Amino acid sequence: MFPVTLDELIPSEHVCRAIEAFVSRLNMAQLGFVRAERPGYDPGDLLKRYLYGYLQQVRSSRRLEAECQRNVEVTWLLGRLQPDYKWIVEFRRMHRQAVTEAGAELVRFARSVGLVRGETVAVDGSKFRAVSSAKSVREREAVKRYLEQLDAADEQDELVIDPNAVQAALEKLKNDPEPEAHFMRGQGPSYNVQTAVDAEYARIVAHKVSDQAGENSLLLPMAEAAKQALGGSGIAARGRRRGLLQWRAGLRLVKRKASCRTCR
Repeated sequence: MFPVTLDELIPSEHVCRAIEAFVSRLNMAQLGFVRAERPGYDPGDLLKRYLYGYLQQVRSSRRLEAECQRNVEVTWLLGRLQPDYKWIVEFRRMHRQAVTEAGAELVRFARSVGLVRGETVAVDGSKFRAVSSAKSVREREAVKRYLEQLDAADEQDELVIDPNAVQAALEKLKNDPEPEAHFMRGQGPSYNVQTAVDAEYARIVAHKVSDQAGENSLLLPMAEAAKQALGGSGIAARGRRRGLLQWRAGLRLVKRKASCRTCR
C-alpha cells in the first residue's frame, strides 16, 4: 500500500526534516535575506532548495529545477512549489553574504546541541587546481604586462600606441573566465582552500577560498573566522615559524600550521 499523504513518504529522521527545522528557526531578515521586488517565492523556501542541492551535490540551477518537478523529497520540502532555474540563479546572486551568515548560524546551532565541541580547532590549507590551463594564465599575465608597458611608454611619449591592439588586449582580460587563478608552487593554476575544523568531531566551522599561495598570512583571518563562527571570546594559536610569536587583536599567534584553542 502506498502512503496516503506526502508527509508519510519522508521518514522522521530524514535530512529534509533537518533542513526544514533549521531554516524555520532562522531570522531571515536579520541574516540579510530579502524577497524579490517582483511577486516571487519566500527566501526560506529558496534557501531550503539551495541547502538540499548542496547536500545532494546538485549544483546546476536547471537540475535543481528538475528536482522540484520529479523528486518527492524536494516536493515535500518546498510544499509542492516548483521555482524555475532563474530563481535559484537570482537567489545565489542576491544572497551570497546571507548564505554565509546562515552557515555560521548552523555552526553555532551545532555547537549548542553538542555536535561541535569548539574548544580546539585545526587550521590548514589545501591547493585545488583551477579550471584555467597554464597556457591561458600565462597569456593573461603577458597581456597585463603588455598593458603596463603601454602605460609606462605613454607617460614618456616614447611609443605610438595602436588602439586596436589595446582594445583587443582589454577584451581578452574582460573575457577571462577565471581572473583569480594564479600559479602556485608545484600545482599550476590553483586556489588555496583554507579550512578550520573542530578537532573533536572533525566538522568544518569556517572556510575560505584564496588566491594567495602562502599559508602564513591566512592563519590570522581563519582564526578570527573560527572565533566568530563559534562565538568564542579569544583564540590562542600554536605552531612554529622561526619561533616568532605575534600578538594581534587579542590572539596569540604563530603563523604556520597551527591548532587554535578557543577560550570561553
